[in-house]
Amino acid sequence: MLKSADGGLRAVPFPVDDPERIPAPRYYDTEFYQAELDHVWPHSWQMATRLDRIPEVGDWVEYQNVGQSVIIVNTDSGVKAFFNSCRHRGVPIAGGKGNDHGNCKAVGFVCPFHGWRYDMDGKNTFVYGKHLFSDRQLGSDDINLIPCRVETSIGCAWINFDDDAPSLRDSIGPLLDRLEAHNVHKLKAEWWVGTVLPANWKIAMEAFMEGYHVMTTHPQLQAVVPQLYDGMYKVPRKDQIELVDQNKSLRENVDDQLESMLRLSDGMDGMLHKKELEIARGLADVDNLGVEFPEDKNMAIMMWLGIVQDQITKQLQARGEPVPDLNTVCQTDPVNAVEFLFPHYFLLPYFSSFSAYRIRPLGPESCFFELWSLTTYPEDTDHEVPMEPTMLPYDSEKFPPIPRQDYSNIPLNQIGLHAKGFEYMRLSKDVEGMVSNFHRLLDGYLAGVPAEKLAKANQMLAGNFDGVIKDLEF
Repeated sequence: MLKSADGGLRAVPFPVDDPERIPAPRYYDTEFYQAELDHVWPHSWQMATRLDRIPEVGDWVEYQNVGQSVIIVNTDSGVKAFFNSCRHRGVPIAGGKGNDHGNCKAVGFVCPFHGWRYDMDGKNTFVYGKHLFSDRQLGSDDINLIPCRVETSIGCAWINFDDDAPSLRDSIGPLLDRLEAHNVHKLKAEWWVGTVLPANWKIAMEAFMEGYHVMTTHPQLQAVVPQLYDGMYKVPRKDQIELVDQNKSLRENVDDQLESMLRLSDGMDGMLHKKELEIARGLADVDNLGVEFPEDKNMAIMMWLGIVQDQITKQLQARGEPVPDLNTVCQTDPVNAVEFLFPHYFLLPYFSSFSAYRIRPLGPESCFFELWSLTTYPEDTDHEVPMEPTMLPYDSEKFPPIPRQDYSNIPLNQIGLHAKGFEYMRLSKDVEGMVSNFHRLLDGYLAGVPAEKLAKANQMLAGNFDGVIKDLEF
């Protein structure tokens, strides 16, 4: 176990002493995994549920992670959360038995062991045979559910077991405002799938902290616009990434962009939704758009993409969908192709829809990976939100091509970390910086760095996809 050091900080097993090298045992060592359970998850904000799963008063869902079960409830006075444990003998009062959601407005929560009851606000409403208990056993502090700290943002409920931790907004920072400018809080789940990966949770997450892997892992993306990915990774990066093939006409480059969009959208939906692709395809005939494009083809493609965003905005808004002005928010509140919200949630935007990933540890070398497609719907229509993930084997052909390709690598990566002589992951200081920054933030939690410094470092992860190694200032 971790031990207190003279300086007030705990010693960290397998610490990141060199920001460009991540010790391999951090991904399988049981002591390190236990340190995470003890010092990371109890003090960080976890994305517990999407709010579209609990739209009505009384709706509840159970969230489980690292041995804890929490009930998140939509009440008359807002979203609340409670530890899922009857105050009598500790039996969970909800969830389990294949049912992790419901509505408690009519009957509340009933313990399946001895029938103690609780309302949606966590207040005990019934103790069978009260006369059997001492008065001191029946005080409200003894029989009401124990609340769990909860805050809401970007369409999700977030929980934290630490009542003294900085707020969610102080922890994640202005990224939340930028995401809400994109109306992420108005998105609804279109579909939701889950799988168990035979890999450490961090290995699963790090596959989405950089795009350096695209050329080999996702060759279908590299093939259609090689100049884009080569400009980011193969040659020294310039201020302006080349989006076009200068030997092709504008129309040919537009066709390449559309093919790239198709491949990104293939089965992913939220990352680039088919309705957005349909609108973009309707703008392919650049000679008949009534627009004078600049001679510089890179600038011309940028202008064309601006037209696409404008039309997505206008056409989806005309359908009653709550889409922001995409050209405006891309200027005022830019977000990256992948945004990471520590410790385990990702959002992947392109236009107005998003994909979302959440990863939870199941052990030192196993994790639960969830993938959502999030999009907008007309605000005056009902949409049936998926209430539980469709479970698939990680090697299922039913997964879209992009995650299927990632899932084929992640378990192999876990195996390779055990190879004799493999001591460290060797990171690029320029494009794999988020992996390093993430690990060093973890070390801050493990060591017991003051919460305010951790929150400041956490904010540095915003916009850090494909980013550099940063000084986290602790």
